[in-house]
Amino acid sequence: MQKHELLDELRRSGIGERVISAMKDVRRENFVLHEDKRHAYSNNPLPIHEGQTISQPLTVALMTQWLDVRPGNRILEVGAGSGYQAAVLAELSGPGGKVTTCEVREKLFEFARKNLAGWKNVEVVHADASKGYVRRNSLTSSNISKELRSFADDGEFDRIIVTASASQFPDKLAEHLKEGGRMVVPVGDEMWLIEKKGGMLKKEMTGYFSFVPLVE
Repeated sequence: MQKHELLDELRRSGIGERVISAMKDVRRENFVLHEDKRHAYSNNPLPIHEGQTISQPLTVALMTQWLDVRPGNRILEVGAGSGYQAAVLAELSGPGGKVTTCEVREKLFEFARKNLAGWKNVEVVHADASKGYVRRNSLTSSNISKELRSFADDGEFDRIIVTASASQFPDKLAEHLKEGGRMVVPVGDEMWLIEKKGGMLKKEMTGYFSFVPLVE
C-alpha cells in the first residue's frame, strides 16, 4: 500500500484532516526496521526491537484524534517505541509546543532518539514514566524516586498519551494532567479518554484495542 492509499483509508475511517496532514508529513518508513520498510504504509502493526511493535496507523490516528492536540501544547508520551507517535504529535503541537516521550527499554530509547533527531520540539528520555515525570531540578531529596524523572517545568502537561496497556488506571500519571487537559490510555483491552475539568477527571471508554503490556 502507498502512503496516499493509507491516508485515504484513514479518511474513510473518520480521521480528520489535521491528523491526516500530520501523518502525511511524517515518513513512517523511517520508524520501522529496515526489513519492513516496504510494509511501512500497510495498515498494520509492525515488529520493532525487544519484542515490541509500532502501532497500526489507524490506532495511531484514532489516539491522536482523541487527544485533540493544539498548537503550543506540552505533551507527555509514555512509551516512545520507535518514535513514530511522538513525531505525529510534534507536527500537531508545532514549534511552540513540546513533546516529552519516555522509553524504559534502552534499545528502544536509542532507536527512538535516532529516529526523532530531526524534530526540535521533541525530547526523548530514558525513564519509567508510568507513574509520572517531573524535571530533576524541581525535585527535592525527599521526593526523588525511580518513577519521577524529568517532565515539563511544572510537572504538568496539556496532553498525556500512553502507548502500551496499563494493568489498571494510572491515577498517579493522571495527576500530571493540567486543567482542561486530555489523556488517552489503554487499560487492559479498553481504550480510555480522560478529560480534566474543574479539577475532576471525566472518563470515557472509546473502544477495544490490543497493545503490548506497559512496563510498570
